[in-house]
Amino acid sequence: MPAGNLLYYALVALVIALIAAFLGFGGVAGTAAGVAQILFYIFLVIFLVVLVMNFLGRGRGPTV
Repeated sequence: MPAGNLLYYALVALVIALIAAFLGFGGVAGTAAGVAQILFYIFLVIFLVVLVMNFLGRGRGPTV
């Protein structure tokens, strides 16, 4: 699963949590907010791993 999809699903879960909280569904809002938070942290870890790999030179193509 590409990291961009994880960020998308984290944002979708966040929107669901905000709508549920606005409508007064506390349990649904809390669950959706928890899912959004977990997905966001997974995305953040993947982003940092890719960033470090890029700085270490693994993201570069072959040198001629």
